[in-house]
Amino acid sequence: MSGLLAGKRLLVTGVITDASIAFSVAKLAQENGAQVVLTGYGRLSLVERIARRLPEPAPVIELDVANAEHLAGLADKVREHVDGLDGVVHSIGFAPQSCLGGGFLDAPWEDVATALHVSTYSYKSLAMAALPLMQPGGAVVGLTFDATKAWPVYDWMGVAKAGLESASRYLAMHLGKQGIRSNLVAAGPLRTIAAKSIPGFEQFEDAWAERAPLGWSLTDQDPAARACLALLSDWFPATTGEIVHVDGGYHAIGA
Repeated sequence: MSGLLAGKRLLVTGVITDASIAFSVAKLAQENGAQVVLTGYGRLSLVERIARRLPEPAPVIELDVANAEHLAGLADKVREHVDGLDGVVHSIGFAPQSCLGGGFLDAPWEDVATALHVSTYSYKSLAMAALPLMQPGGAVVGLTFDATKAWPVYDWMGVAKAGLESASRYLAMHLGKQGIRSNLVAAGPLRTIAAKSIPGFEQFEDAWAERAPLGWSLTDQDPAARACLALLSDWFPATTGEIVHVDGGYHAIGA
């Protein structure tokens, strides 16, 4: 076995279609020597079908990150396929429609709470559920969208991502004692299922195409996936609490 992740055992969440960043992470991870276990929720048969498109068909575990019983049983279900974990990929986010598309001032707390639970708190929940399987040198990697600014139509999901970025730093602090790293990849806009659910998402597309110094492809998940692999590997042993921007350089350019 050879490759950047040779011998690594990974849990990858958020694979819905083969256009998702999570699918690209799983595919590249297998091509670089890793064993991969996927999680899915809701349309589990769809995730299982997508899993068969990987270089090696991957097992799929049902996981609702807002369900305490699912989280409590996660470690045992993962042990049915691998004897431990070296890395966990959090590629989960959801907000009710009222929280997106310009509804910031009107979204009710119940909907905002759902967005924060699934998109923010779940990062910590997933890490803790997987922790019994992890050893020093392990890594948790999540996906964000630059939360240092207020973006048109992103609304409460932007707030949730800001919380995710803070949660990653706190996770880095608390898990550092156990030798486990926590980092995020801030990808530019991509035409994923999640993006299609955001009214007015084309505003992001136009801006990135015009301003990213390196240019930006809205349909190429590979750069973001490669960054995830690097952070899961042994090549960043002293990096934690970091946010790696994979956005063609857009974040570095002033308005």
